Amino acid sequence: MRLPRNAQLWMPGYIRARWRDLTSPRPEGCRVWIMLADHYEPLFQKPGMAVARARVAVWQDKWPRIADRHPDSAGSRPCYTFFYPEDEYHPDLLDPLAKMAREGIGDVEIHIHHDREGEQNFVDRMSGFRDTLRTRHGLLRQHEGRTVFAFIHGNWALDNSLGGGKWCGLNNEIQILRRLGCYADFTMPCPTHDAQSRLVNTIYWATDDPARPKSYDSGLPVRPGAPGSGDLLMIPGPLGWRYRGRLVPRLESGELAHQDLVTQYRTRRWIELAPRIGKDIFIKLHTHGAHEVNAAALLGPDGLDLLYQTLAEECRRLGYTWYSVSAWQMRQAVAAAARLENPAAQMEPLSNKTT
Repeated sequence: MRLPRNAQLWMPGYIRARWRDLTSPRPEGCRVWIMLADHYEPLFQKPGMAVARARVAVWQDKWPRIADRHPDSAGSRPCYTFFYPEDEYHPDLLDPLAKMAREGIGDVEIHIHHDREGEQNFVDRMSGFRDTLRTRHGLLRQHEGRTVFAFIHGNWALDNSLGGGKWCGLNNEIQILRRLGCYADFTMPCPTHDAQSRLVNTIYWATDDPARPKSYDSGLPVRPGAPGSGDLLMIPGPLGWRYRGRLVPRLESGELAHQDLVTQYRTRRWIELAPRIGKDIFIKLHTHGAHEVNAAALLGPDGLDLLYQTLAEECRRLGYTWYSVSAWQMRQAVAAAARLENPAAQMEPLSNKTT
């Protein structure tokens, strides 16, 4: 079998993670936490505001009805997290997303594209966007006296991981994000990309080396009874192989797209591959849902409806409970699992924007 590009980055970590999981079988009564991270770009390819507004409107129209149909094991409607890019900010495009956040079925976090950027300019852009989301739109959260946020790096290039400043420029980006209030990064995985981390299917703390890029390539895993610490908590999606119905396996990276939607087998594979802390399994999926072709697929019968249906069925089969959460709630669940507490009992209501 010919391996995909950059498999040398993640295959050793994948093998270690699979060995760990196979030699430490999942206990009975696991809890499955699922979070959808949308790299949400309504101004993708610069179509003009009319098209961008229409891209947002279709989500505002159809997503609430999908959420109403699929309560999780706690009876809560699913939550969808829109990682909105600072470089595409327009209040008219954020207000409908903020409305869904107030209704408890959506949330907004931060996404940014930049290239060969200086530190001060990055800090100014990020802090300005953070404060605008909080004060203008009522988004993000206050935690321990400061506004906090989750992060996705545009073009995957977290911590200058592509070198030469391409699509980033900051070897100390992880430290900067911590200072700005980032509570977790949800960028990974990107298996065929140079930015892919060597540590996979593991929730871990990265500690920045400000003199070198890609400091998240390794880190301290979060374990039951061992929350760990560092500059940035990394919560990656599942990464591995899919085998069913194919002579040659294909990559599984938790991406939902019009050409690669949900199947029962994919759902089962996500549960098998996803990071686990004790009895808690954390599935982070990602998509680019503003693009019309993906929006039509995700909001159609074979998209998010099928996702929640198959997840509920698979969890019933396994005797698991499942919870559809925002990025912030997943971060809370990770912390509770590491403290050996029941995250479901500790969960903060999504509508509560302060802790």
